Parts: sequence; structure tokens; C-alpha cells
Amino acid sequence: VQLQASGGGLVQAGASLTLSCRITGRATTSYAVGWFRQASGKEREFVAVIPWTPNRAGYADSVKGRFTVSRDTAKNTVYLQMNNLTPEDTASYFCASAGPGVCGLGRSMYDYWGQGTQVTVSS
Repeated sequence: VQLQASGGGLVQAGASLTLSCRITGRATTSYAVGWFRQASGKEREFVAVIPWTPNRAGYADSVKGRFTVSRDTAKNTVYLQMNNLTPEDTASYFCASAGPGVCGLGRSMYDYWGQGTQVTVSS
């Protein structure tokens, strides 16, 4: 199982970015996919998750209403649409695939991780 995250960049506050996570070896229709982020000097934190039934996506309170997680099953790719970005959103963003039958915000639920993609938001 491999996850490839992409789409990060440097943007100004208020801008939008869409991150992509392409997954091979495991279907998004069968396993939940989560997004996490880690700012410099801080713990990795949960951002969003899309379960195998996509209509029950979950979000951290800090991004609710601004971020949207979605997927393209034909491409086996999960997206994180980020709107109205603030400097507090600056972090390296990681996607991860949850273990069989689990879905949630705990890092221990995820057994495969992609490399991070850096998002930097200037004020």
C-alpha cells in the first residue's frame, strides 16, 4: 500500500488550495482515508477523514466549514479542498489509510502513511 500526497504550496491568507492523495494497493471504497497535519514543533493532529461511505466525513473543529474532503473512486484518489486559509493552517499535511473496519481521528487507527506535502500560508 502506498499513498502519494501532493498539492501543497505557498499562499496568502484567504486563499484556497486542494491537496491530493493518490492511493495504490488499497481501495478508498473499502478503507477510510484521513488527513493529518503537523506544524513545526507540534504534534501531528487530525484534520479530516472520509470513510468508505463518503457521506459521513468528519472534520476537526479548527477546519470545519473551511475544508472539504472528497474522493474520486475511479482514480482512487482522495482530495482535501482547503478554503479561507489562515497562517494557523501552515503545516506539513499527511494522508493516511486506516486499518480494516476502522475510521476515526486517532493516529493509531492508520497503518499506512504518505509523505507530507507542505502548506505555508502567509499573512
